[in-house]
Amino acid sequence: MSGTLAQQGLKINWAEMPTYNTIMALAAGVGLLLIVALGWQMMTDRPIATEGWAIAFAILGAILFVTGLHMTLTWPLAPGGFAFDNIIFGEPALGFGTLMLGAAIVLWRRGAVFAEASLEDGGLRTEQVRRLLWPISIFVFALGLACFGIAAAGWTYTLFAAPPQEPISGAFAEYPLIEATFISGLYVLVGIGAVLTPFALIRLNRVLLAIVGVAWAIAGIAFTLFGALNYFTHIGLIIHTM
Repeated sequence: MSGTLAQQGLKINWAEMPTYNTIMALAAGVGLLLIVALGWQMMTDRPIATEGWAIAFAILGAILFVTGLHMTLTWPLAPGGFAFDNIIFGEPALGFGTLMLGAAIVLWRRGAVFAEASLEDGGLRTEQVRRLLWPISIFVFALGLACFGIAAAGWTYTLFAAPPQEPISGAFAEYPLIEATFISGLYVLVGIGAVLTPFALIRLNRVLLAIVGVAWAIAGIAFTLFGALNYFTHIGLIIHTM
């Protein structure tokens, strides 16, 4: 009975409150995992079908670019809503999506460089990979700093807490620091990998590349599972607050 009363205590006009960070979280999580997988294949000198990777990057990049662009330019996202969502979710998604679209173009047009390069051989193709990726790694570094800023805001202002009307996540509504710590921690992991990327690429340092891979793999798995879970929790929130 108390749960029913709590559910009836909040009403939201969903016609004015778009919410689609579900697909954004899925695409971001899978995108991080694909980057790690491609890097692992290159480091272990395994055959790479670059056209397939290009298509995968393009599809995920398009999802993140379109949703991130809309969320970034729609200010605020909803009347009386949470304007900081535009910064927290929209802008990183836009940046990541654009990077993935750029990577898809490179893999499609210069796939042979990646397909035949091994980080062990120290040859011309490995140097070409480094030269192709290093310039844009500066933007990746900057996005990493932004992720640290988002994480700090999440902890400082206890953002990301779900309302009690949301299934599962709402059980921690009285402890907002729990979800704030979880989401902020994911941004920290993404940020660590991002800020280390240009330094790892300068000399293709295998230790730094491994740290980047581990950080992004953990964050990718977590974002993917969390996004999938939100398909249930967000539907439940909408039903409870219509």
